[in-house]
Amino acid sequence: MPLTPPARPRGATVLAKLGFPDLAGNGRFVTANVIDSLASGLVVAFMVVYFTRATSLPLAEVGTALTLGYALALPGPALAGWLLDRIGPRRTVAVGNLASALGFVALLFADSAWHIVVTQFVVQAGASLYWTSSSALVTLVAQEHDRTRWFGFIRALRNVGIGFGGAVAALAVALASTTGLRVLVALNAVSYLVAAWLITGWRPAGERAGGDTAGSDEAERPAAGYLLVLKDGRYLRLVVANLAFVLASMVLSVLLGIYATDSLGAGAWVAGVLITLNTALVATTQTVATRWIERHRPARVIALASVVNAVAFGAFAALGLLPGWAVFAGLLLAVIVYTLAEVLGSPPMGELSVSLAPEHARGRYLGVFQLSWTLGGVVAPAALTGLLALGPAWPWLFLAALSLLAVPLVLGLEPRTAPAPEPAPPAAGTPVSLEGKTP
Repeated sequence: MPLTPPARPRGATVLAKLGFPDLAGNGRFVTANVIDSLASGLVVAFMVVYFTRATSLPLAEVGTALTLGYALALPGPALAGWLLDRIGPRRTVAVGNLASALGFVALLFADSAWHIVVTQFVVQAGASLYWTSSSALVTLVAQEHDRTRWFGFIRALRNVGIGFGGAVAALAVALASTTGLRVLVALNAVSYLVAAWLITGWRPAGERAGGDTAGSDEAERPAAGYLLVLKDGRYLRLVVANLAFVLASMVLSVLLGIYATDSLGAGAWVAGVLITLNTALVATTQTVATRWIERHRPARVIALASVVNAVAFGAFAALGLLPGWAVFAGLLLAVIVYTLAEVLGSPPMGELSVSLAPEHARGRYLGVFQLSWTLGGVVAPAALTGLLALGPAWPWLFLAALSLLAVPLVLGLEPRTAPAPEPAPPAAGTPVSLEGKTP
């Protein structure tokens, strides 16, 4: 059943009617998110080419060093969760940005395999701190009526930023000399420093005097640890369900290009068109879709998104049955359905990841949630390409089955609510019914 529509402030602006949250007073927060998203797009598209151009190392050695550095950073979300509960999300994000800036500065001096391992470790550790803390930041900026809108808005910003950052990286690789690539690395390091400065100086409305709330009233807060999260079966259901969305999100970067070209015989340009279509659709529809999403229970919207994902993956699997002239149209349709699932699923998943976590241990909970993204990122390339080697339909059928399995996991998960207050005792002389309630 739909929820009662959230109360909107009087005199809602055009932006509010388009599904945007209240941005007033949060320019630093928004700008920092844009910078981090651009920098993340650069990292994804840039690292391998940079090291093969800027060093004399062979490609295989660069790839192995990057993989090792990423593996060493895998515990990053656990560290981020601990820091979140100790110093709060703003300071944790700032630390992550400073670490990423340090890593990019180190890139300028990396000339051996172990240097690459260290720089990749530092950059990825900084990214883990940022991504784990970002949902907690939304709880600081959002008002009661627009938290889902903030998750949708941040998702749209990230999609645009990562896409544009990747485009800048691709253009730089195509046109710039080695010196030009080093200048881009230096600019990226500076951008992380600017993001850290912005987020440190940002003061969200309603924040306690003195900074983040996580580190205050330490003696009064209940004990929190990762064992608490591991005992919370409801939250672990959400984490496992999110793995299906994580693997689904890897389709564009890992599977779609090789499937379109090798299995369907499409041109190499097709993957670029499809990724651009996905980015444009998310950027232009996410906030508008959030107006509908916020009116419904998050768990049910996630279940719907899982079913839509399964339909999209079924469509991808069926493309091999189409004649060649219809393949491109089929790919476009499948990507549109796939993007619809992404637009539906992301804001409520972010909402549940924070609302199902008790406030005193929210950092640890978000650390475990982020681990699903980290593990999915490690597993996806080998799993999806290995299944593709068995046959062109197998990875899509696997993803469709996972999406359907996520439906029963999320159904019934609802945000934690504070217990209802005890009823006030009846005034003296007031008659009391047999059930103990005043008539």
